[in-house]
Amino acid sequence: QVQLVESGGGVVQSGDSLRLSCTASGFGFSDYVIGWFRQVPGKEREFVGAVQRSGHISKYSDSAKGRFTISRDNAKTTVYVQMNNLNPDDTAVYYCAATPKLFLARLERDYDYWGQGTQVTVSS
Repeated sequence: QVQLVESGGGVVQSGDSLRLSCTASGFGFSDYVIGWFRQVPGKEREFVGAVQRSGHISKYSDSAKGRFTISRDNAKTTVYVQMNNLNPDDTAVYYCAATPKLFLARLERDYDYWGQGTQVTVSS
């Protein structure tokens, strides 16, 4: 059974940092690109960033670039997103997702497996 489980969310203040984890099971983790998305109520899910299979290459949305860093540990089948200098606009439910595509996909429809999400709330 395929599972992606996010953890590490919580309530922080502006300027704080947070690290989210996404632990996977039930599929060939190292053969999949892993992406992070976020969603606020009433809005579409938004691409945050993605990391390539080996972990050497990643890309980010404009809002995440310079503040967020995605890494992965294939031995632990876990992907992380380190989020620094958080602000209230980062408040959302954060999801990880997996795709077997060979490129760093930015669209929801390109991802096959999804986690349930973890809430991040940033207070001003």
